[in-house]
Amino acid sequence: MKLAYNQAIDAWEQDEVPVGAILVLNGEIIGKAYNSVEMSGDPTAHAEILAISQACRHLGDWRLNGAVLYVTKEPCPMCAGAALLARLKRVVYAFADPAMGGLGGAVDLHLLPRANHRFSVQEGILKEECLTLMRAFFERRRSETCS
Repeated sequence: MKLAYNQAIDAWEQDEVPVGAILVLNGEIIGKAYNSVEMSGDPTAHAEILAISQACRHLGDWRLNGAVLYVTKEPCPMCAGAALLARLKRVVYAFADPAMGGLGGAVDLHLLPRANHRFSVQEGILKEECLTLMRAFFERRRSETCS
């Protein structure tokens, strides 16, 4: 999770919402990314989507069986859906997003009753650090807007 946090710092430095993601398979990092929505002008350029895409290219397969995604904020429904479709083993995130979280915050996509895959979810690793970073980012953005 510390490596995902470092990715979130990289996002901050690019004036992106500070979310970072790391994908690990058998102890090897197979994907890492941070949000790049503003830079790319692409609403799908979330850290999780970019890390999953990178991991798929690395493995040469869209199935990421056994892989674990570490992300600094609960994935949105789009990213939770991608994790489900990629057949991840587990998703670990720092803090929940009650407004837009796809893994329990707003909806539970990983628990779809008819889905052909399931993965486990763990919340709370580096929660305070990641939450503090996110809050500071938006406080800074609000103060710049008000100036």
